[in-house]
Amino acid sequence: MSPILFDLLLRSLWETVLMTLASGIISLVAGLPLGLALVMTGKGGISENLWVNRVLGAVVNGFRSVPFIILLVALIPVTRVIVGSSIGTWAAIVPLSIAATPYYARIAEVSLRDVDRGLIEAVRSMGGNRWTIVREVLLPEALPGIVAGFTVTLVTLIGASAMAGAIGAGGLGDLAIRYGYQRFETSVMIAVVVVLIVLVCAIQWIGDRLVDRLDHR
Repeated sequence: MSPILFDLLLRSLWETVLMTLASGIISLVAGLPLGLALVMTGKGGISENLWVNRVLGAVVNGFRSVPFIILLVALIPVTRVIVGSSIGTWAAIVPLSIAATPYYARIAEVSLRDVDRGLIEAVRSMGGNRWTIVREVLLPEALPGIVAGFTVTLVTLIGASAMAGAIGAGGLGDLAIRYGYQRFETSVMIAVVVVLIVLVCAIQWIGDRLVDRLDHR
């Protein structure tokens, strides 16, 4: 591989990492409260409200049912309004975040639902209000699952960011298409695949180690 292509590989790696981390953080900030709301308003939840739960569930399921490539194109007008462009790394962060948020919300919901009901009832019996239960029971007990789910979300975002490269989002996907596929640079395609594998393995390893530290069961 020539020095120029190597420089392009490094730049593309940085763009992929930027897209993944930025959209991952947004999905965490938005998706965790959404998952918490789904659990709290669900049947038997500490703030049971089935109408609200059904509306939230329908919105989450609606976004999750749309294939990412279709969502990517459908959100072009929204992306232009937010970042002023429909192409480039920052433009890709918008659809990536919108796609990842409901995905992570469902993962967080599963982890929060697995919290022992006995612990919740114990806090209730001692006079704890709903926010005490969230702060002292739900979030701490579900934290290993929340982190594990976030790790899975980041890995999924890496794949989605590569797909976004097909419409000019930059990153490793864009490099693989423009040079590896269209220009028949086999070495570039192989390098991109290897870098993606290493990146996914690194994120998964870090996530697994963090979960091991947080899980005291």
